[in-house]
Amino acid sequence: MAVEQRFEADTGVRPSSSRPPSADAVIEVRDLRMRYGSVDVLKGVDFAARRGEVLALLGPNGAGKTTTIEILEGFRMRSAGAVSVLGVDPAHGDERWRAGLGVVLQSWRDHGKWRVGELLDHFGRYYRPYSTGAVERPRDTAELMDVVGLAEHAGKRVQTLSGGQRRRLDVAIGIVGRPELLFLDEPTAGFDPEARRDFHDLVHRLSDLEDTTILLTTHDLDEAEKLADRILILAQGRIVADGSADQLARRVSRDTEVRWTRGGERFVHSAADGTGFVRELFAQYGDEIADLEVRRATLEDVYMAMVHRHETGAAGGEPGFGEENR
Repeated sequence: MAVEQRFEADTGVRPSSSRPPSADAVIEVRDLRMRYGSVDVLKGVDFAARRGEVLALLGPNGAGKTTTIEILEGFRMRSAGAVSVLGVDPAHGDERWRAGLGVVLQSWRDHGKWRVGELLDHFGRYYRPYSTGAVERPRDTAELMDVVGLAEHAGKRVQTLSGGQRRRLDVAIGIVGRPELLFLDEPTAGFDPEARRDFHDLVHRLSDLEDTTILLTTHDLDEAEKLADRILILAQGRIVADGSADQLARRVSRDTEVRWTRGGERFVHSAADGTGFVRELFAQYGDEIADLEVRRATLEDVYMAMVHRHETGAAGGEPGFGEENR
């Protein structure tokens, strides 16, 4: 029996290809499909993630983000396609494989009577059987609480923590085993601005210094733009955009919109080189220029344009800058 036939017979999942995963890919997804009854939720999703990369998965409610993540985590069986996570098909991931994953969900289980330090010690014990010389697992509890900003709350019961502090605890539990791959679902929900900034620093530290691959889902487009090396937009069961925030913005519009006032009159101009145009403007009119605005396509522009285009089945080229607001 062929490899593909044996795989399908054992799991009920039809792989899209027998090609092995790329050597440098922490995640590799090819033609991922998911059907619930007669409804196709995922219709051929393809993407990959490299070690140390931060990916943001964006999409409207019902686009299939949660289904995709649960398949990658090994919690949901796919209908078809090939998936590799840390070199293993999640459908067959064992406890050693799972020890390399960190998961921070939107909701958390209530351990209200535990003290913060005790709870982290408890979760850390699950990783000791899988420790290796290359990866020291689990993290030291005192170090971990300092990293997430909970050091002064070590002796407090979980039920006494604020919402933001509990969210920090969720993150601490997710990274206690020094995961190679970390899933973050709306990670800063309930954070105040200072806690949000600290969390962003933590994400950069994990990816830059510890080479952790991070896949996050968020509705906060500003957060996605600040954190992600690459952004995936999921709409109608497919990845409709894949690239950095700047790359995606250039897909929507290669021009920069410049607005200014001179002599009481308002002007608007689109320029391929916004900086050069502004220099020429001031060279010609100097102090006569007022209320200058230079606006490039934002991630929000990109997101709205891409999602609108695919939800309405629009054909043709890429939408223009500002088209999503018409």
